[in-house]
Amino acid sequence: MTAIKRTILYIEDDPASRSLVERTLNHAGYRVLVAERGLEGIDIARRESPDLILTDINLPDLSGREITTTLRSESRFQRTPIVALTAQAYNEHRALTMAAGVNGYLTKPIDVEALPERVEYYLSGGSDFIDQEALSQAKTQYTQEIVGRLEAQIRDLEASNNTLLRLDKMKDTFIQLTAHELRTPLTLVYGYSRLIEDAPQIKNVIQRDEDLNTLMTGLQDAIKRMQGIINEILTISRIMTNQTDLSIGPINPGQVMEKVVASAQAVLTARPVNIHFDRAAWPEKMRADADMIGLAFANLVSNAIKYTPDGGDIYLTASATEQQVRISVKDTGIGVATDEQVRIFERFHTAGDTQLHSTSKTAFRGGGLGLGLSVVKGIVEAHGGKIWVESPGLDPEKLPGSEFIAELPVVATYRQPNKL
Repeated sequence: MTAIKRTILYIEDDPASRSLVERTLNHAGYRVLVAERGLEGIDIARRESPDLILTDINLPDLSGREITTTLRSESRFQRTPIVALTAQAYNEHRALTMAAGVNGYLTKPIDVEALPERVEYYLSGGSDFIDQEALSQAKTQYTQEIVGRLEAQIRDLEASNNTLLRLDKMKDTFIQLTAHELRTPLTLVYGYSRLIEDAPQIKNVIQRDEDLNTLMTGLQDAIKRMQGIINEILTISRIMTNQTDLSIGPINPGQVMEKVVASAQAVLTARPVNIHFDRAAWPEKMRADADMIGLAFANLVSNAIKYTPDGGDIYLTASATEQQVRISVKDTGIGVATDEQVRIFERFHTAGDTQLHSTSKTAFRGGGLGLGLSVVKGIVEAHGGKIWVESPGLDPEKLPGSEFIAELPVVATYRQPNKL
C-alpha cells in the first residue's frame, strides 16, 4: 500500500530558493506547495491544511513572523510545525522569530542534504531550543515591532486615503467641467442645425431629397443623444458633489410614470417589448421633485427595455402606505448576476464586455456610459429612499428576469446621497 505523501507549504519570494527547496523536498517524497507572498501563503494554508509550513522572514507583504502569528491564532494551526528558512543568521533575529511561535529556525544557504532530515524532525514533533530568558525578552521586542509596523501601516493607509480622496475630488470636478464645456458647443451645433433645417431653401431641398432628409434626421438624433449623455453626467455630478437642489412639491407618481411610458413608445416601435402599466392602480399623491423622479423612472424603464429581448414583458407596479411609496419595475429579461447586484448601481459600471459595447441605449443589451442606474440611486437616496434589485441570476437563455424596487417616502426631505 502506497504511503500518503505529507504536504509541505513553502512561502518564499525568491524564485531560485523556491525552486531549490521544492525540488529537494519533492525528491524526498513530500508534496510541496509554494507561495510567493505571505497573504497567498495564508490562503493556501487555510485551503490545504499542510503538515508543515516553511516560510522566509522577509516577504513583500507580511513578514514570516506575522504569518506565524496569524496562523497560530487559529485553532487548527496551533500544533502545525512552522519553520523559518531565512538568510537572517543573527541570534536576535532567531529569538524574535521563535517568539512569534515558530518551531524551528533554519538559515540560508540551504543545505539540501540536511533539509529533509530537519523537516522530518519538525514533523515528528521536534522543536529548536531557546533560552527562556532570551525568549521572554524577544517576546517584548516582537510586540514592540508589531505595534511599530502597525502604526507605520496605518499612517501609510491614511496618506493613501487622503491621496485617493483628493484624486476622487479632482475626478468629479474634471467630469463636471468637461460636461459643461461640451454642453456649450453642442448647444451651438444644435441651434445651427435647426437654423439650417428651418431655412426655406434647405427645407425645400430636404423635402425633395430623401437621402438628405435621412442625414438631417440622423444629425438631430445624434445631437439629442449627446445632450442626453451630457445631462446624465451633469446630473450624477451634481448628486455626488451635493449640489442638487430638489424642487419638492406635490406630484402624482402614476402620472409621472404614464409620461415615461408614453415617451418610450417610439422605442417600442423598433423593440417589440410589452410594457404593462395600469395607471389606475398607482398611488396619486406624494411630495417629491417631479423632474428628478421622472428621470429616475425613465432610466429604470430604459434599463428594463435594454435587457429584455423582443417579445418580453415589463411590469410597472406601485403601492403606497401612509409613510412610503414602493415602485417596482419587473422584467422577463436576462437577469442580473448575483455578484453584480450591488455594483450595477456604481458610477460608470457596465455589464458585459466593453469590447462589444453598443452605442444604443435601447437595443437589446445595448450600451451606455453606465450612469443610468447610478443616477436612479442618487435621486432615490436624495429623496430619503432606497433602491435595490432582486434577480435569480444572469441567464440569457432561460431569461430569469429581474425586479428593481425603489422605496420612497410619501413626503420627501432632501438627504445627502451615499457616495457611489
